[in-house]
This record gives sequence, structure tokens and C-alpha cells, in this order.
Amino acid sequence: MPERLNIGPLQLGETAPNFVLDAITREGKIAIDDFRGEKPVLVGLYRGLHCPFCRRHIAILSQLTPALNAKGIDSLTVVNTPVERARLYLRYHPMLGLLAASDPERTSHRAFGLPNMQITEDESAWPQKVSMSDVKSIRVELPDEMPEPMDPFAALEYLNKKDGYDITEADQQMMATGIGQLVGQFLL
Repeated sequence: MPERLNIGPLQLGETAPNFVLDAITREGKIAIDDFRGEKPVLVGLYRGLHCPFCRRHIAILSQLTPALNAKGIDSLTVVNTPVERARLYLRYHPMLGLLAASDPERTSHRAFGLPNMQITEDESAWPQKVSMSDVKSIRVELPDEMPEPMDPFAALEYLNKKDGYDITEADQQMMATGIGQLVGQFLL
């Protein structure tokens, strides 16, 4: 798939790039072109199932799927989790109606213009780079889920422990190259 030449997320009026990915929630492949010209589709591009924030977004999108379908809108969730790891997770945490695809290489994120921020020791140049001190100065607040506001890394660790999510080698590989991956939703 050719890379988009412009910097930044896909904009209103731009043609969505096609990508073909392994399906997680069914056998075979899923492509954006499968939806093109049929009906609108809400595409959610997420870091992966190792990210507790992404898991929560995906669960909510799954709950919204019947309402979206009633309005004539399909949905597609793309995660950076390898397909077998994602299938294992969804076997134990089923999300009815979820159409999901695996993109461990993050080609869909790049095609839609979502940066994978580099986390540096001391240099920030948003949205390409952010310093560790800047990241740790951010406070994530989820009153019903966490006892207090926490930096993103502490929140990630706390929520994964709370959820009983064990980080596997596959998750560690995704985190090593994509911890700064920005996420997005696109209505096509």
C-alpha cells in the first residue's frame, strides 16, 4: 500500500486508503475496499489489546455496534495485536458484533496519518516526539476505575493488573515499537 505523503490524519474529503488485514473475529481477510461504496463504516485504529485504554474503547464500540448498524453504519476495529493473541483474548472476552482485524505492522495507522510518537529522554516535538518527563507529567483520571490520577505508564500498569491482563511476549514486542502510537476513529 502506498504511504500517504502528507503529514497528519486523513482529512474530510480525502479518499481513505485501502488496506487488507487478517480478520480476528472471523476467518479470512478484511479490506477497507470491502466497505467502499456499500455503506458508511466507522474505523477505529487502536494500539493493541495490551493497552487498557484501547480495550475499553473497543468494548464501548462493540456495545454501540447494534445502534450503529440500526443507522446503516458498519464498524471495524483494527488493533496492533498479532492475530492469534487477539483471538485468544476475544475467546475469553467476547464482544458480540465486533468486526476486528489485526495489524501488528501498523500499516493502517500510517496510511491514515496517525503518528507513532517517539518517547525520548528530554526532547519534545509534538506529535513526532515527546519527552519521558512530559509523558509522566500527564495525569490520567478514571474516577470509577483508579483510586487517583496517575501518569499514563502507571495507569497502564494499574489497569492491566486490575483487569487481570498478563503482558505476553507478543504484547511486549508491540509495546517496544508502538508505545507512542496515536489512535483514531474515522467515519468513511
